[in-house]
Amino acid sequence: MYRFIGVILAIILLLPPAIQVDATVSEYELLILCPTEFKNSLVPLVEHKESHGVSTKLVTLREIYSGVYFPVKGRDKPEEIKYFIKDAVENWGVQYVLLVGGKIGQLPLWYFPVRYVYMGNSWEPCYISDLYYADLYNSDGSFSSWDSDGDGVYGEWWYGGAPEDKYVDLYPDVAIGRLPCRSKWEVKIVVDKIITYESSTFGSSWFNRMVVVAGDTYPEIDNPMWKGYEGEWYGDRALENMSGFTPIRLYASDGTFTSKKDVIREINKGCGFLYLVGHGSPKTWGNHPPNNHSFIRGLTVKDVPLLRNKDMYPVCAISGCHNCQFDVSLLKLIDYVSVYRGEAIAECLGWRLTRRIDGGSIATFGCTALGHTKEDKAAFAGGINELEVQLFRQYGYYGVQHVGDLLKNAVTWYLDTYPVSWDTTNTTLLKDAWVDTQVVESYILLGDPSLLIGGYPHRG
Repeated sequence: MYRFIGVILAIILLLPPAIQVDATVSEYELLILCPTEFKNSLVPLVEHKESHGVSTKLVTLREIYSGVYFPVKGRDKPEEIKYFIKDAVENWGVQYVLLVGGKIGQLPLWYFPVRYVYMGNSWEPCYISDLYYADLYNSDGSFSSWDSDGDGVYGEWWYGGAPEDKYVDLYPDVAIGRLPCRSKWEVKIVVDKIITYESSTFGSSWFNRMVVVAGDTYPEIDNPMWKGYEGEWYGDRALENMSGFTPIRLYASDGTFTSKKDVIREINKGCGFLYLVGHGSPKTWGNHPPNNHSFIRGLTVKDVPLLRNKDMYPVCAISGCHNCQFDVSLLKLIDYVSVYRGEAIAECLGWRLTRRIDGGSIATFGCTALGHTKEDKAAFAGGINELEVQLFRQYGYYGVQHVGDLLKNAVTWYLDTYPVSWDTTNTTLLKDAWVDTQVVESYILLGDPSLLIGGYPHRG
């Protein structure tokens, strides 16, 4: 008898957990996904969002992998998470998804998995794409796997050749943002910043300033087609969409941008938006003086502690290569190539700005890979600068209020404007299509996608 009871108990324990159904709320606007280690640190953010009418669901990766809410599907952890997001959108009406977690310290391990996309070229074989988690459906409504040939290698396409994984949809079906936190301490920092920003920014005069820092991104001495000062031209185009904001131009051409001191000074005065247009690496951003190969370093990871714009945090877009490449590590100091590329550091510039205590940004847009521009295309049109101008147009012209929707809508606009030619056999067109695909795949948001830009009106 006791043996029979023991067998029954063993069977019960081995059964998969029952799928939970939330009987109180059938829809959630915001879904927060995190490792179990960060769950308690995120509860204040959930309470804050709920207090402002943003229905929020906090789910751990362990709950996803064990099928607590939906049946587990997928070939690896990132695909299981993506299927879960799809189920959450379809069953809960989720509009915004916040991914919380980066590397485990400096180790080559992850609190929250990433999807590497194998859009290779002579510089890098692959890069991180969070658009992978946002692009849920193909045009026919089926699941968008990003692996059409089924070999477990995602988004394969070597520059100059034909794509191995064809017809990747690329259109975001949900607004995605990531906080690549490497510790509970970092989670607390960004949670406190988000709560403070949304609670206190509304009506503040500093918010109505927009700072643009730029120079001559492509000196004409290198190519006669590169006329004018590209960075400054795109800065002006971004500002054209921001009526009502006081423009603060720091331009190399007129001597207002000569060193990092100029940038730090204006950020410390507070601003609602910050646009850095130029060249970068994981640790550095800057640009050229007019028609000159010298380089003005505008901001580096080491400079971020000098930012003291407490409670006056901008939404920031960094235009340059790799500024939001958050898989960097000090362990890469043993690799000469990683040191040369600026990857042998504790954290990238985009994340350092976002998680800076009492300073920096509230959210940061940027590239995890090479930041290709129109100068990298035979068509001489498109590139990350066009995508960035559209970010500001979404806010200033169309009135989009949530930071994640800026990127979701801008990527949609970009793909509509520069559709990818998957089947062309023309090498020139293939290269341009590769660039356009890489632009949208590698551009990410380090921040809360549900963040209300400018904050909530004060109560009472």
